[in-house]
Amino acid sequence: MKYRKFGKLDYQISALSLGCMRLPTQDNKSRSGEVDEKEAVRLIRSAIDRGVNYIDTAYPYHNGNSEIITGKALGDGYRSKVKLATKSPLWSVNSPGDFDKFLNEQLKKLQTEHIDFYLLHGIDKKRWDNVVLKFDLLKKAEAAIADGRIGHLGFSFHDNCESFKLIVDGYEHWDFCLIQYNYMDIENQAGTKGLHYAASKGLAVIVMEPLLGGRLANPPAEVQKVFEEYGTKRSPVQWALQWLWNQPEVTSVISGMSSMQQLNENLQTVESLSTQSLLPEDMEFIKRVRSAFLKRAVAPCTKCGYCLLCPQGVDIPWILELYNSGIIYDDISASHFAYTHFVPEANRANVCTQCGQCDEKCPQGINPSKLMPEIHEKLK
Repeated sequence: MKYRKFGKLDYQISALSLGCMRLPTQDNKSRSGEVDEKEAVRLIRSAIDRGVNYIDTAYPYHNGNSEIITGKALGDGYRSKVKLATKSPLWSVNSPGDFDKFLNEQLKKLQTEHIDFYLLHGIDKKRWDNVVLKFDLLKKAEAAIADGRIGHLGFSFHDNCESFKLIVDGYEHWDFCLIQYNYMDIENQAGTKGLHYAASKGLAVIVMEPLLGGRLANPPAEVQKVFEEYGTKRSPVQWALQWLWNQPEVTSVISGMSSMQQLNENLQTVESLSTQSLLPEDMEFIKRVRSAFLKRAVAPCTKCGYCLLCPQGVDIPWILELYNSGIIYDDISASHFAYTHFVPEANRANVCTQCGQCDEKCPQGINPSKLMPEIHEKLK
């Protein structure tokens, strides 16, 4: 195992960390299935035995069971071998007292008196203003640090880079952050700019979704062909992980491994890593891979927002992004899930009346209104 300095702290974290969001399930198909507890415990302990020293879980993972199973896996002396991270479910915090209520519940589920790294889960600008600041959660967290229930405070993030910088600068005692980042997300969410900004402030930056939920592990045929034609032979997974580890600002990469095979493959990859080991031609190759993915997009939307506000309330950029993602990664099912679970019915594609207003405003010439019936039919 290789290790890296954890931001400003006197701690060396394993370059590969274990995320407990995709533990082995009974049906081996989805993280919504019942967890195979015996296999999950075996996986977690095997990762620790082989050098992984940072375990990441959260209140909602596996329908609330991830923390329980993680706590069991860290019995028999394993708790002392790792740093444990979990997250406060901000979406369920409706009063100042909820912070301690959830934290104390998590301590019991994890069978521990101390959580080493505690994150405010899924912060965006709205939750920062309406939950964190409104309920003074930073003071609540400081009190929990003072009484020993948590060690260090950080946050996980899903919003744009401008909001990311605001949150980084909004509290002077952050020790770390968790961002979605991979070679396809260089301009999405915090992106490369956010990575560099947080690192420049001394924060450890942990990366989640290094394989974009597995979509970079099994690329479509035309993208796979790009990999096969390149002289240096690495699997898509190895390329994705090495691209991240090539950047010194990346502190550790969390992988939600759900099988011993995935654990073995990722450990083999980390054994060969070194910072800035990719050659300039390798970096150009990754750009070609990114272009091959993006060429599959149906609509070249840049999310400029000129099409808004739609008179009917359709969230045009978001819907185009979901549809493009399903096509780009050959994973319509994931886009369907996001569309039906996260896009309010009042903002979906079927609300479009084809008035054409967005078509006139779109600088990319996409004609979004013409796509809306097709998109709704595919994603509903």
